[in-house]
Amino acid sequence: MDAQTRRIESILGDGKNQSFGEAVKAFYEYLCRELELPCEVTGIEDFRWEERYVIGPGDLKEYERLKKSRPSYRDHYELLATQAGVVSDWMLFPGDDIGAHVRRKSDGKEFCLGLAELKAVKRRSRNAQLLDDFAVFLVNNR
Repeated sequence: MDAQTRRIESILGDGKNQSFGEAVKAFYEYLCRELELPCEVTGIEDFRWEERYVIGPGDLKEYERLKKSRPSYRDHYELLATQAGVVSDWMLFPGDDIGAHVRRKSDGKEFCLGLAELKAVKRRSRNAQLLDDFAVFLVNNR
């Protein structure tokens, strides 16, 4: 068993009698205690709306225009708060993910993104490990 699996299991326990929703709730409660906010974050990979422009046939000028009003995985944000049970148009896993209330550093616009889609800018930090552990848990167990 690797270190990340051990950390996740220490948060969730054995999980034998736990639904996915209960596991997300347990992770959320843990993150509420452990994450140091605010925290600078960015996207792990292109957000759902960006895929057409990043790896598809989307027009680059249109992409640049849309990024002014939409969140981009390339932007840097301040993670201000987390919220369970929230759904946003910007989330890849609405209903499963934890909401991440963020403020874009470049212009102050606020969004609610999926926490599992974000990583800490400071790669060697406690927050980086916590966010990565949650993303791995969510993607591998949903």
